[in-house]
Amino acid sequence: MDINREETAVFVGIIKKNDDEEKIMEYLDELQFLAETAGVTGDKKFIQRLDKPEKATYIRSGKLQEIADYCEENCIKYVIFDDELTGMQQRNIERVIKTSSVVDRTSLILEIFAQRAKTSYAKMQVDLAKYNYMLPRLAGMWTHLERQRGGIGTRGGMGETQIEIDRRIVNEKISKLKEQLKKVDRQMATQRSNRGQLVRLSLVGYTNVGKSTLMNLLAKSDVFAENKLFATLDTTVRKVVIENVPFLLSDTVGFIRKLPTQLIEAFKSTLDEVREADILIHVVDVSHPGFEEQVEVVNRTLKDIGAQDKPVYIVFNKTDAFTYEEYDEFSLEPRSRKNETLEDLKHRWIDEKKIPCIFMSAKKKEGLEKLRNDIYKMVAEIHAGRYPFNNFLW
Repeated sequence: MDINREETAVFVGIIKKNDDEEKIMEYLDELQFLAETAGVTGDKKFIQRLDKPEKATYIRSGKLQEIADYCEENCIKYVIFDDELTGMQQRNIERVIKTSSVVDRTSLILEIFAQRAKTSYAKMQVDLAKYNYMLPRLAGMWTHLERQRGGIGTRGGMGETQIEIDRRIVNEKISKLKEQLKKVDRQMATQRSNRGQLVRLSLVGYTNVGKSTLMNLLAKSDVFAENKLFATLDTTVRKVVIENVPFLLSDTVGFIRKLPTQLIEAFKSTLDEVREADILIHVVDVSHPGFEEQVEVVNRTLKDIGAQDKPVYIVFNKTDAFTYEEYDEFSLEPRSRKNETLEDLKHRWIDEKKIPCIFMSAKKKEGLEKLRNDIYKMVAEIHAGRYPFNNFLW
């Protein structure tokens, strides 16, 4: 997939039997944001009601032809599906949509990660994820990967098919990347062990919730922060001192709905900072209409990487962008999430759920002092238990 700027895309999703149409449109909005992060302009969204995706073409033939006609008439470059397509689905869709490139959610996210990877370590992780994604789909590709092998001769005999050659080449690349990553992982593990017994905090959260901005405020550093998805891929670790208590603070890649399993596997070693943290600072964009679902996505991902039992402190960020709709007392519709005020949310999360949390705006530095005080208390408690004879520090 070769994405260039000023190119357009349409987005395709399905509404299953018990799905909320408004929620599906939110998902497609996120898919469009992903495309814009990759440099593609959104054009139109197509949805179809189905009990389940069509096995052969994901959507039904009539809708597929409608999309193909629209793309041809409007010179659309990409058709992006909000699910991972099987190799068979992609091949069948491409037979109908001949004027546009067919892209699924997984390959789009992989492309963004490839664009965002800056260090050699991140690039290797992304390459590993891309090859693992490619491997079961080789039957539909005429990749001629042997051209990438340099001076290495092909070991296969005259009867070896192109798909067998390609599969072997990809497997060789996967094995080589895994070995290279193991070496770097050992070096990183040594670095972590050399940090001593300092208390460790790790910022986690959905992508684009303000983790890097918060990192910059707390650590007075210059971590790259941008209003785009996956602005940060490489783990950043900074030593922070609040009052007289030192600790390590790390910021790593954000999570997202339907994060490709290939990426979770490839980035597991990077996420060691999360697994080895003493406390997780879960940053949430409270201004997002689906923030509670994003919280669940992060919790599921933490479980996937084995970090679900860590103490968690939630930072409800972006209160400056929070909006709500006033509830009409005479309306027959029940009060919903969109009618909740910020005070309603604070009551529900702090008073009812008893969740350790703060509502703040990192952008405007509102609530920053309370956050620093809360972190100080949590770190000081762990520090006192770890170094019982150093109580002179506080």
